[in-house]
Amino acid sequence: MTRRPGERKVPRAVRCEEERADMDENASDALKLENQLCFPLYAASRRVVSMYTPYLKDLGLTYTQYLVFLVLWDADGVTVGEVCRRLYLDSGTLTPLLKNLEKAGWVIRNRSKEDERVVLVSLTEAGKALKDRLGDIPRCVGDVLPISREDARTLYGLLYKLLEPAKGDSLSQL
Repeated sequence: MTRRPGERKVPRAVRCEEERADMDENASDALKLENQLCFPLYAASRRVVSMYTPYLKDLGLTYTQYLVFLVLWDADGVTVGEVCRRLYLDSGTLTPLLKNLEKAGWVIRNRSKEDERVVLVSLTEAGKALKDRLGDIPRCVGDVLPISREDARTLYGLLYKLLEPAKGDSLSQL
């Protein structure tokens, strides 16, 4: 955009305000909270996660730690990278969590003999025993969800569609 001699440069923020004022009513509706897909996902996620808290609290577990156990009960002795991939977490988030589980005596972390850069996570006997203590949680939480089992299955499928990585998606890099 060329300016005429003597014309002042309009700051970007002012230009954005002018452009924003030109938006039609439908475009401004896009910025309403009730029109955001992310908000009900976020709020529902918080609500469902909070339903797990009473079952995990007595053991001093967080919901994310519980998810790590679900991965390890499915396949013990996996790499930190595999746990990250399965839980859509980065290693910076997972590493302190694993350290706490190790201090509690539920998991052990060992470097791979083939490649020392790779860390393997395995359950201890105490970690394996937690499976029996926590086995009823999915049923208990499912019983109090305010949706039918059919709606829950539909929602499950839709949520996993959102998690499918698109080409070049950063989630596919985890």
